[in-house]
Amino acid sequence: MDPAVVLVLCLSSFLLLSLWKQSSRKGKLPPGPTPLPIIGNILQLDIKNISKSLSNLSKVYGPVFTLYLGLKPTVVLHGYEAVKEALIDLGEEFSGRGSFPAAERANKGLGIIFSNGKRWKEIRRFSLMTLRNFGMGKRSIEDRVQEEARCLVEELRKTNATPCDPTFILGCAPCNVICSIIFHNRFDYTDENFLNIVEIFDENVKIISSPWMQLCNSFPMVLDYFPGSHKKLFKNVAYVKSYVLEKAKEHQASLDINNPRDFIDCFLIKMEQEKQNQQSEFTLENLTVTAFDLFGAGTETTSTTLRYALLLLLKHPEVTAKVQKEIDHVIGRHRSPCMQDKSHMPYMDAVVHEIQRYIDLIPTNLPHAVTRDIKFRNYLIPKGMTILTSLTSVLHDDKEFPNPEVFDPRHFLDERGNFKKSDYFMAFSAGKRMCAGEGLARMELFLFLTAILQKFTLKSVVDPKDIDTTPITNGFASVPPSYQLCFIPM
Repeated sequence: MDPAVVLVLCLSSFLLLSLWKQSSRKGKLPPGPTPLPIIGNILQLDIKNISKSLSNLSKVYGPVFTLYLGLKPTVVLHGYEAVKEALIDLGEEFSGRGSFPAAERANKGLGIIFSNGKRWKEIRRFSLMTLRNFGMGKRSIEDRVQEEARCLVEELRKTNATPCDPTFILGCAPCNVICSIIFHNRFDYTDENFLNIVEIFDENVKIISSPWMQLCNSFPMVLDYFPGSHKKLFKNVAYVKSYVLEKAKEHQASLDINNPRDFIDCFLIKMEQEKQNQQSEFTLENLTVTAFDLFGAGTETTSTTLRYALLLLLKHPEVTAKVQKEIDHVIGRHRSPCMQDKSHMPYMDAVVHEIQRYIDLIPTNLPHAVTRDIKFRNYLIPKGMTILTSLTSVLHDDKEFPNPEVFDPRHFLDERGNFKKSDYFMAFSAGKRMCAGEGLARMELFLFLTAILQKFTLKSVVDPKDIDTTPITNGFASVPPSYQLCFIPM
């Protein structure tokens, strides 16, 4: 054997052994498959479907086990009991953000999604308070969503009942709601900058969910020394941040501290209040990243869910027919849907929940980390350890949801046809790090889908039984396959 190869293998083994000993001194980690030098357990994972691999490993090692993604150990939690115990019962201890190298390079630890510690708490608290002040969960934000639903319906009418790919139009609607909150302005669906932002978020979720990005996150050195789609990801992030920065500077020139117009104004006012504090988290750079996070969380997750929803409704015309019958009975054809209608529409409510459960949008959740050394089920997990929580194992639990691989709204209906809540519904995660925009996302999904089904018959261009709903990628997010349909006005 080549002496250089022998040397590399020896050094790799020594490095892995050192890391293992270091983690052993810090804590007694859960069992798991034996890692190989340098690459860890990557060969034991299907990087096209990490969630399925975790499910298979849990059958061998139980609900709590350790994986090496490259050189770093990661603790995996599988099943409702383990996930609930960590994220809810021990929410504070598991509230850190775990390793996600691609995002860390793009956001530099700023913003609301990938920050940690004091910075995360301050920015999250400020963002939630500001979003509430601008109507999150109130009638005012519902008015904005209803307005956008009407615009969405008009855009769909322009397709003239011809076959179309709904990806772009369904991305515009939730993006415009976020624009109205951040910029105090919605955009025409032909605005060039708006189109670029919508396309960027659609592209980014595909990139970050690709097998290549799973490798990049396991081996961060790839991000610096190899070409690949991660370069496009960083370029896209930089474009949106520069656009937000440009808008922030425009806002500074016309800022009225007594009359904030939007999220940017509120952030700028906070910056002014803390300008003497050299440790302040409120900076222009943090504003651009926080706004980017709100865009990403509030645009692509909802638009992907909407896109998947229409695909499932095409696949299951009997479900669509029942929803439209309920819409006719409760709302009719002429009045705009409102959130008060939801309590009178148990089947529609069940369908929206079942869509989110079935598609399992973020299978392994965003990575968490423990904020201190902690004993968890007789294991000692050291501070800073990355934690992966399998949301798939919760949303597809066969004890809570019989035949979980089947799309069936009855999973959320009782014997009388009333909507039935489930503690296993963790589509927005759970605990301290659960989605800050959950209320807005729920409102958008209900109002947008109801508005579409109120005004259009959905017609597939292929036989429903031939529609494949299998995601094209299943890494960070479950991305639905491309498809076409016709929106036939009623």
